[in-house]
Amino acid sequence: MSETVIPSIDIKSIDRENCWFNPGCAMSIYKPELIEPMLALLRENFGDVKLHSLCCQHDPKLPDGATIINNCAGCDRRFRSDYPGIRTITFWEMIDSIDGLRLPDYQGAAVSVHDSCSFRQKPQVHAAVRNILRKMNFNIIESAFSGTRSICCGDTFYSLLPNEQVAALQKKRAAQMPCADVAVYCIGCVRSMTVGGKQPLYLPDLVFGRRTEKMTNTLDGYHNDLKAYIAVH
Repeated sequence: MSETVIPSIDIKSIDRENCWFNPGCAMSIYKPELIEPMLALLRENFGDVKLHSLCCQHDPKLPDGATIINNCAGCDRRFRSDYPGIRTITFWEMIDSIDGLRLPDYQGAAVSVHDSCSFRQKPQVHAAVRNILRKMNFNIIESAFSGTRSICCGDTFYSLLPNEQVAALQKKRAAQMPCADVAVYCIGCVRSMTVGGKQPLYLPDLVFGRRTEKMTNTLDGYHNDLKAYIAVH
């Protein structure tokens, strides 16, 4: 596990004319109703942010120096690593910077946080996520392995291990969460916490006062849906 910290870009340095929001393939499939309010919140506070719907596994077809605001850890990693001239920052860092942002009040509810493994080298994202949760009046009960020490929810091992072993890893990871409710910011993690018997709370849902439904599709079904979507986006 690398301890290298990958810095974020300065929000003030973003070219507002060359700034895009990419919600990610998984959210576009399972939570498409969240895309418009997320984009509207960015536009209200950061100017004319444009929607970018191309999958991170394809050339983003954006001008040099473009900034992609992303919601997905995998998208953040691929866009900034695979495409020269593309800069990335998370939706969570952006909205955490908004002074006086109005958010729902969850009245001190206890919650654990599962940090996406692709953000392991970005403690600034972990901090932004927790700041937002505290602004929504959550009581965060940390697991032993969180932030830069976070462990994969298990989904990354799909196709590398038999499905039964992936499910076992998902259950093991969920069992490490002290609370029954687990805040996550990755759709794959929503499914993994469901498999492990926890109630996932998807962070975009929380921000807009929506309920996170447990994902009951199979591991193959989930990834087949993703592959089909990626093929045409």
